[in-house]
Amino acid sequence: MKLKYFAWLRDSMGCDSEDIVLPDDIGNVGMLLDWLPTQGERYARAFEFIDVVLVSVNRQYADRDHRVRDDDEVMLVPPIAGG
Repeated sequence: MKLKYFAWLRDSMGCDSEDIVLPDDIGNVGMLLDWLPTQGERYARAFEFIDVVLVSVNRQYADRDHRVRDDDEVMLVPPIAGG
């Protein structure tokens, strides 16, 4: 799976994208978002506010129930400005 990061999430991760191997038991966006912060300190810090991040799977908006596969491109886009 290709993960793409934007805005402050990109800064927190220290890269704009990375390839990961999706575990077999991760089947949807919600499971992915719950799993990522468990993958080390960098992920835990970066995904502390994951509930405000917009998720796109293969360039289509996706909610937490959207299915994911290992060959998907997932874009994680936090809000750019406050309101």
